[in-house]
Amino acid sequence: MSMSIHPGIEPDCACGGRRRFVQGVLSAAIIAAAMPRLASAAAPVQRRLVVINTHTGEVVDAIYWTDGRYQSAELGRLDWLLRDHRSGDVLAIDQGLFDLLSELAADAGVVPRYQLISGYRSPATNAKLAAASDGVSSRSLHMEGRALDVRLEGLPTAKLRDLALAKQAGGVGYYPQSDFVHLDLGRVRSWSG
Repeated sequence: MSMSIHPGIEPDCACGGRRRFVQGVLSAAIIAAAMPRLASAAAPVQRRLVVINTHTGEVVDAIYWTDGRYQSAELGRLDWLLRDHRSGDVLAIDQGLFDLLSELAADAGVVPRYQLISGYRSPATNAKLAAASDGVSSRSLHMEGRALDVRLEGLPTAKLRDLALAKQAGGVGYYPQSDFVHLDLGRVRSWSG
């Protein structure tokens, strides 16, 4: 079998050229694949929340997510702070709420420092509140650890509401008289109270 070679190109050079080309393409692919990891290694990779319980005065400053993982001890501290302050009952809060709070503060360009109006509510507490007020649902997502009522320090609650509505992450209730925003991870909907 004969091999045809273009004039002026030695057989070894033709193979070497292809080899260098393939190596170059592979090197470029490896570098491109590594770029996000290199960039993320240089940037701080953590999510932090500061939460003040308006009923107890307690404050938790927690880095609840770092290096791609939730930090269970910090989540536990947040769960404790967001407990039903009437009964003392604690429930694990949906981590998606913490992420939502972190994202909203980042979107607003402010420190993620929240005042908690209401976190977890035991079924007994929720039933008492629902009996006393038309503004409390008997099926509240607060009982599932999937809802919070908050203020974000340094941001008007109307602006927090607008940012939350733009996220389309769940329910958003705006309570201008009491100056707080309800956020939940239920179906997308909104209301004013």
